[in-house]
Amino acid sequence: MRIPLSWLREFAQVPAEATAEDVMAELVKVGFEEEAVHRPTDELRGPIVVGQVLSLVKEPQSNGKTINWCQVRVVPEGQEQTLTGKGIDPSGVQGIICGAHNFVEGDKVVVTLPGAVLPGDFHISARKTYGHLSAGMIASVRELGIGEDHDGILVLSRIGLDPEIGTDAMSLLGLYDEAAEINVTPDRGYAFSIRGVAREYAHATGTVFTDPAAKVNAPAALSGGYGVKLNDDAPIYGKPGCDRFVARTVRGVDASRPTPPWMVSRLRLAGIRSISLPVDISNYVMLELGQPNHCYDLDKLSGDIVVRRAVAGEKITTLDDKVRALDVEDLLITDDSGAIGIAGVMGGANTEVSDSTTNILVEAAHFDEVSIARSRRRHKLPSEASKRFERGVDWQVANVAAQRVVDLLVELAGGTADEAGTDVGTAPDAVTIELPANYAASRIGIDFTEEQITGSLRDLGAIVLMGEENGSYLVTAPSWRNDLETKEDLSEEIARLVGYDNIPATLPVAPPGRGLTRTQQQKRRVVQALADAGLTEVLSYPFVSKSSNDIFGVAEAGATRTALKLANPISEEHGYLRTSVLPGLIEVARRNHSRGFRDLALFEAGSVFLPAGQLGTASIPPLGVKPSEEVLDGLYDGVPDQPLHIAAVLTGHDSPAAAAHTPRAWDWADALDVARLVGDVLGVELVVSQGSHQAFHPGRAAKLALRSGDIVGYAGELHPKLLAAHDMPARSVALELNADALFDAAPDVIVAKHISGFPVATQDVALVVPQDIPADAVLAALREGAGELLEDVALFDVYAGHGIEDGKKSLAFALRFRAADRTLTADEASEAREAAVAVAAERFGAVQR
Repeated sequence: MRIPLSWLREFAQVPAEATAEDVMAELVKVGFEEEAVHRPTDELRGPIVVGQVLSLVKEPQSNGKTINWCQVRVVPEGQEQTLTGKGIDPSGVQGIICGAHNFVEGDKVVVTLPGAVLPGDFHISARKTYGHLSAGMIASVRELGIGEDHDGILVLSRIGLDPEIGTDAMSLLGLYDEAAEINVTPDRGYAFSIRGVAREYAHATGTVFTDPAAKVNAPAALSGGYGVKLNDDAPIYGKPGCDRFVARTVRGVDASRPTPPWMVSRLRLAGIRSISLPVDISNYVMLELGQPNHCYDLDKLSGDIVVRRAVAGEKITTLDDKVRALDVEDLLITDDSGAIGIAGVMGGANTEVSDSTTNILVEAAHFDEVSIARSRRRHKLPSEASKRFERGVDWQVANVAAQRVVDLLVELAGGTADEAGTDVGTAPDAVTIELPANYAASRIGIDFTEEQITGSLRDLGAIVLMGEENGSYLVTAPSWRNDLETKEDLSEEIARLVGYDNIPATLPVAPPGRGLTRTQQQKRRVVQALADAGLTEVLSYPFVSKSSNDIFGVAEAGATRTALKLANPISEEHGYLRTSVLPGLIEVARRNHSRGFRDLALFEAGSVFLPAGQLGTASIPPLGVKPSEEVLDGLYDGVPDQPLHIAAVLTGHDSPAAAAHTPRAWDWADALDVARLVGDVLGVELVVSQGSHQAFHPGRAAKLALRSGDIVGYAGELHPKLLAAHDMPARSVALELNADALFDAAPDVIVAKHISGFPVATQDVALVVPQDIPADAVLAALREGAGELLEDVALFDVYAGHGIEDGKKSLAFALRFRAADRTLTADEASEAREAAVAVAAERFGAVQR
């Protein structure tokens, strides 16, 4: 919100010497943020005066142009030139070259004299051109930085001015004024007006505030005016789209009259360009009072005005000359001809006020915030009006704003106001909030006095009464503060007005027993362990294609798979939420690989989305009321399961090449090691067996499960066709684990094993078993048969070929034995090994090599 200081001074006691920076410093005290300062004199400096064209000689040039050699008087006749400087003629008449042709002898214009500086750091000086010494420039509005019109010279009579020659043009055009720009948060829509900001400035400084609405003499009641009907048969959340509509009529206006420079200047500083007198008046009142309004050409209206919802297929041509298809949720202003405006957003072109308009119908209405916000977003039509309506407008000020527009149309456009008028609608119930006497103190941390509490709330415009019990206050919020609904809101307002600087800074003490949850701790341990192991954590988008979910979401091709389709995807190619982390991770690896980063070890911990059963809810709970537990349960039931998955992709080599070092290519065993690392960190044993997954190599994939048999993931080499399709190196490997399942299976406390001080006894054994027997099953049999002395067993070789019978393979295991209380003998270790081999032989027919 931009606040011209001259305008603010009409309603708040701003010191004459105060700058925009000073005003913003005061407004910061009451919770506003500084944005910018808009000061024309930062780019524009005089001498810039009013001049009169004495003579104008047209001189054709060899380049085809015709220039005007002008003699311009800049000092009243008979008076001396008091300005001095190089190029300023002491006679008071300047010779100036001008290329524009929209002025004649006798016109009063704006003259920038030598020494002046125009926007863009354009310095004016006397210079020889077209055979003359041109000492100054006759300026256009664009050259002065006060408009975009560059077609011709600013002729003062055309904007209703006839000043004395030599008058300071910067003062005449309001160029010494300045504006402070502040950021207004969405809950403080009342501050999108001079009225609201002046009130806040008075709060900040303790000075007197004069309400501009109180200066308007609006009739207490209106009747007999233009016919208006409020007919909302489909209110949103049961709230009517329009609950007040004021209409006033002004006849005999001259819409072609120029807008007064003082109004143009204020609008310009406020960020709104001048369009025409009726439109400028409408915008001026909106900025002053915060109530948007609209002017219709009365003679273009047909029948009563009806405020209703759009019907299917209905269209409207808006003021920007665009035809817009309407939604049945759009709130419209209509007459017998159809839609004449999207309520609170933009008017229609058919009833637009033009220079030929003589009779005007003024509208000032109160619309529902949700209706306006949805229409504004739906049609991508941000406007000054919608910005205010969707944040909330004072219901009580509509008739005042309409009267203010009427008064200005009568004063500036020469119109005559009808005594009759229209005011239909029902006032909303006043909101009364019970504020316990000590609530603000307990919430803010300051012992507020009763005077501070009641004084602050009454300064806001609230009505404060004492409650009958517990010394509480009954507070009725003012009509312009629709954001005050709870005792928390009132507490924040008390703190704001008493002063944020009075709130003590106290470091809170963390209560005992708080901190990271068990799951958060587990996730951090896993992520840290993977990073410590040399993997790089990345984050990928959770949006994937249907084919990616089909491939990675289920192990078997063609199996039933459900996924959530996005209603408004970034692209149709990525229109689903992921059911696996691997697609995004592979895309990150592919992108890095294409840019020359070939040796990668990437991992990601992220949620996947697994819909099942109910999705969403049948209806959206109404706003402004906390949903019941049953409603919340229904909402949560419609949210899909979102377990945390951990995935990794390894491609290329495990280290960079170097002298005397040959890097090793990642293989399926590395993927298994990463998976086992996750299990070890959590204290969960992963059971590894031959697996099958359509995204992995048919013979180089492992299924990862818990001891309970629940499958928690897969690891191994990615399918060659998948790698080729993604332009990835052959033999790239990956893994994915259901981290939530591992967290649930993990013990609460991981107990470290006792480290024995006695030496270890090692024994190796090679067993020949059928080719289809999983190595993990044989390892489990050895572990079971070896008994308590076995400390560890690991597979270190698999061989099939010469010397081994067809259909069989040799598995070599390293067994480590250790006793907790003694040094084992070789016989004890051998006996334990033979017991282990016996179990393997019994179960699988294993034979020692």
